[in-house]
Amino acid sequence: MNEKLTNYLNGVFAPYDGVKSVAELKADLLSDLQERFNELKAEGKDDETAFQMTIDSIGDIEQTVREAAGLSRSLERQVRINLTAIDLQKSDFAGVILHKGKFKVSPLRGADFAGADLTGTSFEVSDVREANFDGANLTDCNFSVTDLADASFNKTILVRTEFSKLGLAGAKFIDVKLTDVNLIMCDLRKTIFERCIFNGVDFGKSDLRGLCLDGQTFIGVKFDKSALNDVSFRGATLKNVSFTLPFSVTNKSYLAMKTICFDGATMDKLTYAALKGLWVIDLSKVTII
Repeated sequence: MNEKLTNYLNGVFAPYDGVKSVAELKADLLSDLQERFNELKAEGKDDETAFQMTIDSIGDIEQTVREAAGLSRSLERQVRINLTAIDLQKSDFAGVILHKGKFKVSPLRGADFAGADLTGTSFEVSDVREANFDGANLTDCNFSVTDLADASFNKTILVRTEFSKLGLAGAKFIDVKLTDVNLIMCDLRKTIFERCIFNGVDFGKSDLRGLCLDGQTFIGVKFDKSALNDVSFRGATLKNVSFTLPFSVTNKSYLAMKTICFDGATMDKLTYAALKGLWVIDLSKVTII
């Protein structure tokens, strides 16, 4: 009889195959119908009576499905039409849910994305200066060749987020845990990081010169061929962190490493040994764990 219920719903939902929200509705409804059918059987109803009473209990389901499908398709059309190469400066997107959206060549200066769920959304070749991403979910988002100057990332969710070839002058990352985030070939010289946890972050070929990273936590982080002149890690915690110097036929890269400050930092034995092997870094005020 469960198969009969499944076949019934398959017929009702057939015109809307491929509409994600409708598929989710179908799965939830099937579970509810099976539960209702079992309850009727437990009351002593025969299969056919229980089946008919189960179907009757949901009312005009076809009308509900049509409305859900229509709303979903309407939203999909809006996303395709309105988000690419359209002037969206200072737009209010606070709290919206937009998965796998596309902002390409879009003026978004001053846009408010506070609390929005933007999972899988891409921002390419766009002006996103002064945008507000406080509390937003940026899991699997991609920011490429984009200007994020003075953008705000306060308590933002950053998981597998890609930042590549962009400017972050004045951007603020406050109370953020960056997990498996890539910051590749980015200008971070004037970026502000406060009370952040960097877990599995890759700073490959980025410019961090003069950056203050005091008191923050770095776990499994890679600084591969990054510019690190005068970077401060005072009081920071470093575990399994790697530093790969840019290729140079002179000792310029080693001299740059000499300017990094690790005073008061805490680090594991592997990180300490790797840094000590560069021989130019002052690790006299480091605590080894």
